[in-house]
Amino acid sequence: MSQYIVKRLLLTIPTLLGAAILVFFLMRLIPGDICELRLAGTGGYFDEAALKICRSEIGIDQPTIVQLGGYLWGLATFNFGNSMWTGRPIVEEIGLRFELSLMIAILATVTATIIAIPLGTISAIKQDTWIDYVVRSFSIAGIAIPSFWFGILIIFGILFTTQWWTGIPWMPPIQYKSDWTSWANISNNFGLLIWPALATGYRYSAVATRMTRSAMLEVLREDYIRTARAKGLVERLIIQRHSLKNAMLPVVTVIGLEFAFLMGGLVVTEQVFNLNGLGKLFVESVTNYDYTMTQALVMVVVAVFVFTNFLVDVFYAWLDPRIRYK
Repeated sequence: MSQYIVKRLLLTIPTLLGAAILVFFLMRLIPGDICELRLAGTGGYFDEAALKICRSEIGIDQPTIVQLGGYLWGLATFNFGNSMWTGRPIVEEIGLRFELSLMIAILATVTATIIAIPLGTISAIKQDTWIDYVVRSFSIAGIAIPSFWFGILIIFGILFTTQWWTGIPWMPPIQYKSDWTSWANISNNFGLLIWPALATGYRYSAVATRMTRSAMLEVLREDYIRTARAKGLVERLIIQRHSLKNAMLPVVTVIGLEFAFLMGGLVVTEQVFNLNGLGKLFVESVTNYDYTMTQALVMVVVAVFVFTNFLVDVFYAWLDPRIRYK
């Protein structure tokens, strides 16, 4: 098992390197100039000399190969530099938002897992019954409803329900506190994040539910399941020890990819709940032609995808010993 883990870790290095080089050159293909945008935003007159000074300050006047070398060296030393737009260190800019996006992703993934695996399993066991039809309708509705629109429904539901009960409309606090040492901050953050996590978690639980149902139906038709039943094993043990564990491989893949996507793909949902996460920072950096910030954000998301895939592969090896032996 240790050799398998080391091998998978070494394979992540060329993946990260290739992604870094690709995003570097793709950013240079985007039309526009951040210096023109910065100077035009001041509302005053600027000439070619001011443009040259601005480009020299942020380093985009250097040859491309020099910029690439500095960029790769910064990634190797975990020094992303400063934002071309705000001038602040990129680590601080991302650090302010990474924790918020991470907590939403974790809560949404936990919500999706809690909903998807039991419902998908029950739907497969009770195939073509009214329970199966209800679960399938529930999952189809989750796929059809965008997470941001479901978030708007949650907000309206909270406002209507609390005003009907108490006469006073209430909404969760919108001030996220990064200090998790006190119970007051924990309850404040939980009240803030539970609703976007529920909105996104329901959307992705629908996909995982359908995947769990399909995988379970395939496993339940295998010969070793019929053999276990012929030997007289209790149905509950057959489901837990034989069917569910073997059906989890594709489900784990879906859940892992969803978690990685949630780290940077909740732009509209963050806007609905007024959250300042990585998705909003992505849009701002691209709009402002902030090369360094956009490159750093892309690499953060790539690193999350690579690390998540690594954990999924390790979990594969734990679920199916044939993978690590091979």
